[in-house]
Amino acid sequence: MPSANLNRNLGILCHITSLPNPHLGRDGAIRFLDVVDDIGASVWQMLPIHPPDSHGSPYSSSSAFAGWSGLIDADLVDSVSQDEVDEFLNEQQSWIHDYATFRVLKERFNEAAWTDWPDECRNRSVINLDSNETIRFNEIIEEQVRFHQNWLCLREAAMKKSIQLYGDVPFFVSHDSADVWAAPHRFCLDTFGKPTHVSGVPPDYFSKTGQRWGTPLYHWEAHRDDGFAWWKNRMKRMFELFDLVRIDHFRAFEAAWSIPVQHPTAEHGQWKEGPGDELLQKIVEVCPSGIIAEDLGIIPKSIHDMRKRHSIPGMAVLQFSNEDPGNPHHPDNHRKDTVVYTGTHDNNTTVGWGNIPVEDMIISAMTSPAGLCVIPIQDVLQLGSEARMNTPGTTEGNWCWTFEWKDLESMPVDWFRENATRLRPRT
Repeated sequence: MPSANLNRNLGILCHITSLPNPHLGRDGAIRFLDVVDDIGASVWQMLPIHPPDSHGSPYSSSSAFAGWSGLIDADLVDSVSQDEVDEFLNEQQSWIHDYATFRVLKERFNEAAWTDWPDECRNRSVINLDSNETIRFNEIIEEQVRFHQNWLCLREAAMKKSIQLYGDVPFFVSHDSADVWAAPHRFCLDTFGKPTHVSGVPPDYFSKTGQRWGTPLYHWEAHRDDGFAWWKNRMKRMFELFDLVRIDHFRAFEAAWSIPVQHPTAEHGQWKEGPGDELLQKIVEVCPSGIIAEDLGIIPKSIHDMRKRHSIPGMAVLQFSNEDPGNPHHPDNHRKDTVVYTGTHDNNTTVGWGNIPVEDMIISAMTSPAGLCVIPIQDVLQLGSEARMNTPGTTEGNWCWTFEWKDLESMPVDWFRENATRLRPRT
């Protein structure tokens, strides 16, 4: 049985920030559940829901656990009780205090990176919060409780409509994050807390010079020493929020592209061995179903073999398909343990890509033998390059696309709805 229990479902890819009302409330995310249901889909995939960075990227967050308070709808949950706070603190004790302290100190030092803080705060040797900071500390915790309560409302509404929520886990975490500050020994850092090498990918079809992400690499021996507790807690948290979870950059389980920090591009990196089956087994023990691997790019067979050993479905993107019989993205090579996309948040829209009419591409995805077909909302609306969500390797103009509710009252949406109910994946 595939780990994600794929049942030939249809999904929509749309981040919450793209909604006309980008929050978790009844006129935001809960309303979008009606849209997903109305057009014949049963899965809603979104991007990471953690606090985004200064460029708006949800893939470079100050926490691998915290929810973004900007998504909270104040009308959905008026207030939280002390009992609810205490319960949340008990359940999330592995990260919540570190995150709240980190955020208070970021505000004290005008959002400076933690490596630029005074030694006693950078090294966590002496941290004394004044009365105002203690109030702020408690406010941050309450924000996380309110986010969690908002999310529970969304999950309940999704369950009533039999819609699965599909989340995304970036493999790496931001250097300027509570996770790295609280446990620098888990990462490849120098004595001042700064990365010695950073992550990325070598040159490929996205970028001639590769992608230099800048996130620190993991010190895997430290993770082994504590039984990969941080990773297990992270994945457990994700499955408290989602039914399905995609692990971004899955190939890093086998090896990560290690770039010396002084190099401005990714051209001069080398592959550094990852934890492989050892970590995957720990994760699957905690999360036995629902994991999906983002295995795009130039992927060695050994990584596909590792994925299959743990019954984890992979991905196919039709924009990457060609007539090569060995191309893994071609529909003839899709299997039930595949999640097929027309394109992802890192691709141009299918209209903007332009090689095949978007309706033909959607039909090809819907009739694929893949266990799950996911169509970006931009392709449902048949929009051009102006609706692209992200261009890898760039920092400006990304993550900001939105639509209006009235945009859903259009012929492309009517066409999609009709075909979503008429077409069935071939056996």
